[in-house]
Amino acid sequence: MDFAYDARTEELRARLLAFMDEHVHPAEQTAHEQRALLASPWDTPQVVEDLKAEARRQGLWNLFLPDLDHGAGLTNLQYAPLAEITGRSPQLAPTATNCAAPDTGNMEVLAQFADEAQKKQWLQPLLAGEIRSAFAMTEPDVASSDATNITTHIEREGDEYVITGRKWYISGAMNPDCRIFIVMGKTDPEGEDIRRQQSMVLVPRDTPGVTVNRAMQVFGYEDHYHGGHAEVTFDHARVPVSNLIGEEGGGFAIAQARLGPGRIHHCMRLIGMAERAIELMCRRAVSRDAFGKSLAQQGVVHNWIADARVTVEQLRLLVLKTAWLMDTVGNRGAHTEIQAIKIATPRAVVDIIDRAIQLHGAGGVSQDFPLAELYAGARTLMIADGPDEVHQRSLARREIKKYL
Repeated sequence: MDFAYDARTEELRARLLAFMDEHVHPAEQTAHEQRALLASPWDTPQVVEDLKAEARRQGLWNLFLPDLDHGAGLTNLQYAPLAEITGRSPQLAPTATNCAAPDTGNMEVLAQFADEAQKKQWLQPLLAGEIRSAFAMTEPDVASSDATNITTHIEREGDEYVITGRKWYISGAMNPDCRIFIVMGKTDPEGEDIRRQQSMVLVPRDTPGVTVNRAMQVFGYEDHYHGGHAEVTFDHARVPVSNLIGEEGGGFAIAQARLGPGRIHHCMRLIGMAERAIELMCRRAVSRDAFGKSLAQQGVVHNWIADARVTVEQLRLLVLKTAWLMDTVGNRGAHTEIQAIKIATPRAVVDIIDRAIQLHGAGGVSQDFPLAELYAGARTLMIADGPDEVHQRSLARREIKKYL
């Protein structure tokens, strides 16, 4: 594995860093101010639309998709340092470049598994940034970390599927531009193979029987920039059989195909969040005095910053190795490493952001700095895309199996 970035990656990194410095970071405060004036907090501030237009003009668009027909044609290894850069401003940069979850995972699903009619109706407008989407998998009444527990029913009646169930923490669903749900439910709940009971169907938001009940908070945040996280009810919602993605019984496999890249994308952006926290720590340390000397002269602050730098360098290498393996041996071949970064990265980044909050005192938990919101996002990723304990269980079993 060559740890030097290739020429195209270096060129895109330079352009993306300039875009961040010249457009994204200066827009952060403007976005907050504009959102406060909107009729609905779920509407998109104009500055975000301006950023999207500029990113598209500069060719910094759909960088996550390796398919040249739909995306930038980058490998995971090429995209990794770019996703890290966007992680420095997770509220704006991923959306500005059309690389924000859950749309990224949904576009990957549609690109891989949808038929041509589905791609034309839903993938094309998503790629153009004209609409948003949501992925409806998690449920409040079961442990959704085990996807076989899903209870939402998808029953066929003639030429239609009837969907009944309740989902929650459906990211992006509060955004008025969210026009389509990818819904996972059971088409064969009594099937012998518990991993062939599930299917995925496309359910337009305006389908009768679909109700977005409420926004779910995350550590008190409504996550407006992400499009929120909603509780959604499907009460005998009917869609044509042609809205099935792939085949009946293929939902579990599609979910795994979607979540693998999603996990590495989150870890890439988490490293960017950690870099932002380190930068804020250093700036705070050199600008504040306590007990007769600057914070930058305090030994404990030295330890925090040094440990953070060492941790980030370790995490970055592990994420890059994982990206390289995904490119060379596929997601299945990189399964152990995907689980390893999913366990290690959120945990370590939470600790780094926590130290940065501590260094900022009261300011660290305030709205005047991004640290509290970064903390909430990083801590949530110890649960999202499978809680750490599920990945630890699977990884440990794989290790033990070598000695049986």
